[in-house]
Amino acid sequence: MMLGTIVNTCTICIGSIAGSVVKKGIREKYQNVLFLAMGLAAAALGINAVVSHMPDSRYPVLFIASLALGGLLGTFLDLDGKFQRLVSKFSNGNLGEGLATGVLLYCIGTLSILGPVMSALYGDNTYLFTNATLDLVTSTVLASTYGIGMILAAPVLFCWQGTFYLLAKYVCTAFFTGDALNDLITELSIVGGVLIAASGIGILKIKDCKTLNLLPALLVPILFLAGKELLGM
Repeated sequence: MMLGTIVNTCTICIGSIAGSVVKKGIREKYQNVLFLAMGLAAAALGINAVVSHMPDSRYPVLFIASLALGGLLGTFLDLDGKFQRLVSKFSNGNLGEGLATGVLLYCIGTLSILGPVMSALYGDNTYLFTNATLDLVTSTVLASTYGIGMILAAPVLFCWQGTFYLLAKYVCTAFFTGDALNDLITELSIVGGVLIAASGIGILKIKDCKTLNLLPALLVPILFLAGKELLGM
C-alpha cells in the first residue's frame, strides 16, 4: 500500500486549499514578496541538491549529457509550449508557471524519489512523511501566490511517486541493486536539482529556462544505468 504517497498527496491538497484562502487577504505587494521568496527557495533547493550529490556521482558528465539530450528532446516535442497552451484554456494568470514550479518542487527531489523506493523495498515511509510535511508548507505558499489551481499538482505527484513505487517493487530489483540503485538516485537528484534551480531562475525573472522542455533529461540517467546493468558493465 502506498501510504506515504497518499499522505503526501493529501498534504498538497490541504496546503493548496489553505493557501488559496489566505490569498484573498494578501495585498499585491505581499504576494510579490512570496513570489520572490519561492524563486529564491527553489534556486537554493536546486543548488543544494546538486552540491550535495555531485561528490557521490561516479559519472560526473552524465548530468551534462542528460540536460543536453533531454533539452533537445523536450524542445522538439515542445513540452513547455503545449503545457502553457493547455493551462491557458483554464486560466488567464500565471498558473502554468506555478504548476511547473510546484510539480518540480514536489516531484524532483531526493525525498520524493528515494521515498517511494524505500517504501516499496523496505516498507519504510519515513522519507515520504518528511516530504509530506515540507510539501504542506510549500503548497500553501505557492497557492497563496498562484491560487487554488495549484491543487492540480497533487495528482501529478501521486502518479510520479506511484510510478517509482511500482518500478522499485517490480522492476528495480531486476535492473538496479546495491551500488546501481544508489547511482540512480544520485544522478536523478543532480539532474533534478538543476531543474529546480532553473525553475527558481524563471520565477525570479532572470531567465525563462522553459524548464518543462528539460524534463526528458530525467530519462537519460535511467536509460544509461539500465543499459549499463544489462550489458554487465
